[in-house]
Amino acid sequence: MSKTNHARRLCLAIAVMTCVGIGVSHAQSAPWPNKPVKYIVPFSPGGVSDAVARLVALHLTDKLGQPVIIENKPGVSGILGTQLVAKSVPDGYTLTGGTITTHAVNPYFTKNLGYDPVKDFAPVSLVGMVSNVLVVPASSRFNSVQNIIDELKAKPDSLTYGTAGAGTSQHLSGQLFQSITGAKMRQIVYKGGSQAMVDLVGGQIDMVFETVAAARPMMDGKRVKVLGVTSSKPLANLPGVLPLADSGVPGFAMQSWQGVFAPTGTPKAIVDRLSKDIAAIIAMPDVQEKLRNLGVEPDGRLAAPFADFQQQEMVKWAKVIKDAGIQAE
Repeated sequence: MSKTNHARRLCLAIAVMTCVGIGVSHAQSAPWPNKPVKYIVPFSPGGVSDAVARLVALHLTDKLGQPVIIENKPGVSGILGTQLVAKSVPDGYTLTGGTITTHAVNPYFTKNLGYDPVKDFAPVSLVGMVSNVLVVPASSRFNSVQNIIDELKAKPDSLTYGTAGAGTSQHLSGQLFQSITGAKMRQIVYKGGSQAMVDLVGGQIDMVFETVAAARPMMDGKRVKVLGVTSSKPLANLPGVLPLADSGVPGFAMQSWQGVFAPTGTPKAIVDRLSKDIAAIIAMPDVQEKLRNLGVEPDGRLAAPFADFQQQEMVKWAKVIKDAGIQAE
């Protein structure tokens, strides 16, 4: 090969490499988002967290102009999926659906959690609040909340309530009920809330504090009686059902919640953009209707007030759990 041809090929190679380098540099510096966004749901498909995430992701895809892809990573009260997000690169391409369990109370039940719900996450948006209902079998002798309190005062630990595990909304509702009333009852733990409802209808347990959405089929089928709701105010979609606070448990207020978080270190501009976009999505009338059908009361708080709310929730439930004598395991 002549020196001239060799020089030409060398120049051509350098030119190609330069162009490739420019292309890579351009791709890396392109405005966010320039690729799909992962939305990790730390719970199984089919539940409220999954349904909320899919509803938000559908509309967020339109807002961002990039696919928002749901990935379910269930396990151990949401711990496994939440750990995964905590360790993700904070570049705006990984989000998670956080709840009262994953981002407020898990630290009080699990010693080696593998993540810090405050230090490892940037709150993005509070999607909505989820209320529970206190339900008993249709055949139950209890017709009011006061009936249950009177029974427990006379015979402590004589009644059972079903939960889907420590730190779940069913468990927290039961603990708060006992904390306020001074009555004691026994927790029966199931692998999922649906199994608890089956045993409730079958008469194996006495009561369940279940989410409205999960209890609705049994309620509509007249297979359970609804004695109260855990929210501080009556719910529009449960006419005639009083809050527990107005039914013998003064000051009772327990609502779980659904929110969106990003890993700590995610650029503030991206968090703010996501926060505003999700708030706009939650304000859409059709989205609000779908959330309420899931038993979720729309909220839409932006990043900063959501962070304040999370801190308040951790303080509140730390006291309830301490008063109950529960130790992290």
